[in-house]
Formats: sequence, C-alpha cells, structure tokens
Amino acid sequence: MHLLKGAVRTYAWGSRTAIADFIGAPSPTPHPEAELWFGAHPGDPAWLQTEDGERSLLDALRADPEGELGATVRGRFGDTLPFLVKVLAADEPLSLQAHPSTEQATEGFAREERMGIPITAPNRNYRDRSHKPEIIVALSRFEALAGFRPAARTVELMRALGVAELDPYINLLAGQHDGDGLRALFTTWITCPQPDLDSLVPAVLDGAINYVRSGHKEFVREARTVLELGERYPGDAGVLASLLLNRLSLAPGEALYLPAGNLHSYLHGVGVEVMANSDNVLRGGLTPKHVDVPELLRVLDFTPAEDVLVVPETLRDGAETVYPTPAPEFAVTVLNIDGEQLGHEIDAPTRHDGPQVLLCTQGSATVHAKAGSVVLERGAAAWVAADDGPIRLVAQESTRLFRVTVGI
Repeated sequence: MHLLKGAVRTYAWGSRTAIADFIGAPSPTPHPEAELWFGAHPGDPAWLQTEDGERSLLDALRADPEGELGATVRGRFGDTLPFLVKVLAADEPLSLQAHPSTEQATEGFAREERMGIPITAPNRNYRDRSHKPEIIVALSRFEALAGFRPAARTVELMRALGVAELDPYINLLAGQHDGDGLRALFTTWITCPQPDLDSLVPAVLDGAINYVRSGHKEFVREARTVLELGERYPGDAGVLASLLLNRLSLAPGEALYLPAGNLHSYLHGVGVEVMANSDNVLRGGLTPKHVDVPELLRVLDFTPAEDVLVVPETLRDGAETVYPTPAPEFAVTVLNIDGEQLGHEIDAPTRHDGPQVLLCTQGSATVHAKAGSVVLERGAAAWVAADDGPIRLVAQESTRLFRVTVGI
C-alpha cells in the first residue's frame, strides 16, 4: 500500500481553486485545473509515493501485474487496471458529449488506426478500444445535463418558451414516438446550417429571457441553462440540444450514472468521477474542440433516460454506502466513520481479491494493510495492491473515504 499522487489535468472549463483547495495546494492556481486523475491510464498515470521516490502506477502494474491486480482481475481484464478515478471540478460547462459502447469503440479504434490518424491528433475520436461508462458522485452542489428527456415533456418546455420559430420543431417532435422524434429533432439541429442557427438561437434566447422575467418556475432551470450556454457559445447547435436533455441538480452525496450513448454535459460543481479506463469522447457542441457529427449520431442512444440518478445503498453495518451500477469495470462505495466507530479499528468489507483506490474527502484516517499503513487526510489517496488487502481503518474524527474496486 502506498500514498497515490494524482495527475492534474488543466482544461479551460476547470477551476483555479477547487482542486488546489481539496489537496491543500496554493490557491488560486495559474491555470484552471479541471481533473485530478488517480489511475493507470497511459495518458496521465498517478504516482506511487514509495521509500525510493515516486513511481508511476502504470510502471508498477507492468512490473508485477499478478501482485498489483490479482489473478481474478487479470483473468477478466488482462494486465490493465480497468477503472479510472478522478476528482472533477467544473467552473464552466463541459462539451456536449457521449461515449461509445465496447463494440463501437473497438470498431472505431481499428478504423482510425487504418486511416493512420495519430492517437494524439485533435481529430481523433477513439484513443482506445474501451467503452466508458461513468458515475459521478457530487462533493458540492453539482449541475448537469444528462440523457434525453421524454419527448412530451420537452414539447411542454418548448411551448412554454413561446418562440414562434420553434413551432416547426415542436410539431416534428410531437408527431413521432419518443426515440424517433428525438433522433429527428436532434439530427436536424446538429446539422443545421450556420445562418439558420444564427437566427434560431437568438430567438430561443429571447424566449428564455422572457420566461425567466415572467416569474414562471416550472422550467426556470432549463431556461437559465439555455441563457448561460448561449452566452458562452453563441450560434452553437449545442445550445438548442440542451433543451432536449434532463436538467439535473445533485446535492452532495447524490450521484448519476451514464452508460454508453448517453448525451450529457456537466455544467458546474465538484465531484468524484469513476469510469472505465478510457478516453473516448464524441462531442456534439459547446466546445472549440473536434466535433464529428456523423460519428456522434452513430453512437447516441435516443431512448429517454429517466433513471440516470443512482440511489445509494447503505450496508447493514452502517459503515459503507454502495453506489450500485451495472459496470463490470468498477464498484464505488463510501466508508463513513463516525459516532461510536471513532477510535476503533474497522474492517472494511472484503469484496474480492482485486486492487483498491482509497480517496479521503473528509476528515482523516489511518489505513492498515498487510504490508504497512498510511494516513489519509482530505485530498489524499492510497493504492492498495491486490496482495496487500484486506484493509482496516481507524479515525479519530468524522471521516469519509471513497473506495473504488473492480466490479463484482
């Protein structure tokens, strides 16, 4: 077991304070910090803090895959850590995006390899062969767009805005079944000629302004989101597309799960994000980065998503909260140490013989494993190799630890 130093990713939508404050670094930072990666992705692996200095987690896995990953995980996923843990801090909206299925990623990666597109090229869609299911658990109030809203409800929203220019699109959506109507309308908007967007988007923004000023409450979050996106990305088809998506606001501890093909955009907030170890993103707008509309349309799932929120389950002993998902690559739980548990050793439930990443988001705890112990304070993480578990915990103050393992 070793302390794990995360890799900071700087993107324009990140925060100059959130991640720095979380890990106890100087704040504000010179550049926006968007993500803190705790994993073994080749693009930015985390670093083990050993007695001999820092060592890449990726190198450690390559040197001893059996000891680090365990026989069970190697049998299922090979010599690769199948999950990636991140702290995500969004001060501005992320791009409108979706992730491919395993089959789509495998085919797309092979196709772009045949085309000779370099892995690091800005117009590359598929940087690996993996799908990218993900869950995000809010650490602060977290705002997001996620999954297509049922068509009938979206028709109500667009009618409430009172924009005559939307009437043909309302009729298009109302005249078809959910999935077909959403596909037809999204495709129409995402392929709309720029002169038409330059006329339609301002009309929608005027409608949103009038709706907010009117004092109506039913769709006020959606209207304000359209205004925010329209200000940042004038004339972008993604502003219109946001009208089709569920507008979610997560309180700390609440979570949402995004399977393949789910169109989404994180708008603002800080959260712990866990995903399959992939960097495949198909963008649909709200970004200056590469947008491949035909490929995005190929991977999108237009089935209305009404169940993206994850309802956590607390185990009977009360120490561990589980965030259930169908993803085989990862399992996310939170160990809460409080009350009568303070000052006593607590055995973390043994799920299997795979590796673990522990991330402290509140308080402080000493973590004991076979080969030693580490102290985790807020913002610190630890890597527990497969041959070093199980673990025991001791905390003197109210403490919260995220625990990520391979899915059962």
